[in-house]
Amino acid sequence: MKFAVPFTLQQIAGMLDAEFSGNPGFQVTGINEIHMVEEGDITFVDHPKYYNKALSSKASVVIINKKVDHPDGKCLVFTDDPFAAYVKIASLQSPFIPSTAAISPSAVIGKGTVIQPGVFIGNHVSIGCNCIIHSNVSIYDGTTIGDNVIIHANSVLGADAYYYQRKPSGYRKLVSCGKVVIGNNVEIGALCSIDRGVSGNTVISEGVKFDNHVQVGHDTFIGRNCLIGAHTAIAGVTRIEDDVILWGRVAVNKDIVIGKGAVVLATSAVDKSLEGGKTYFGIPADEAIRRWREIAASRKLPDLLKNMDI
Repeated sequence: MKFAVPFTLQQIAGMLDAEFSGNPGFQVTGINEIHMVEEGDITFVDHPKYYNKALSSKASVVIINKKVDHPDGKCLVFTDDPFAAYVKIASLQSPFIPSTAAISPSAVIGKGTVIQPGVFIGNHVSIGCNCIIHSNVSIYDGTTIGDNVIIHANSVLGADAYYYQRKPSGYRKLVSCGKVVIGNNVEIGALCSIDRGVSGNTVISEGVKFDNHVQVGHDTFIGRNCLIGAHTAIAGVTRIEDDVILWGRVAVNKDIVIGKGAVVLATSAVDKSLEGGKTYFGIPADEAIRRWREIAASRKLPDLLKNMDI
């Protein structure tokens, strides 16, 4: 997420009541999680396992819980609880603003768009032309929807990311300050859920078609003209390239890439990145022809064992 107005490093440190290392006047232009950072961004790290990743990332400022020398071109902010510091900045920059109407006065709705009864449209939502938003759809703050989009009843766009830090005292929530962006000519089935990004955007590109009961996690990118079958669950920070087909009840793990034109058959579970242009099946998903051969071979095992008198 980019700040509306940049802060200096000294202002950020003052906001957190923390020490810092680096140019006090350095301009901090945004806040992002480690997988989304760009130059000018601030991020956080609170575990030694990820120190090197954070310190060598594109982030210009790192909130860290260990006193180290700042690498060339980077600034550091020192605090015992980087997670809480990150959440404080995100909460200040993206506060929850209660709605005062079913359709916010700040929402922009294009010509020819039909809004059915019972729809909720939050603050600063943008909806394009010639869309149909069916009854009881909830569209959270900041969501952007293109032209010719159909969203069926009871779907939810922009709910918070499912992102928690586990502590002995319980779970702490990482505040979501990203958005959902829906391209042109998208159709979203009934009872679907698309979570907003933690600090970036969850993107559904042009021409994508969802069946009912689809879940899309935070910061996921779905490319153009994909088909997503019913009850498919896609975890956060996943990239699905153009022309992919995921049939019903497919489960997709986080932080992976499914290549252009891949087809994943129903009831499969994807636990690693898949090459494009191939068909996959199984748990874990593998090339379908290989899985079918394995299934055919396994059916012969009882007779083989019987003949071996085992």
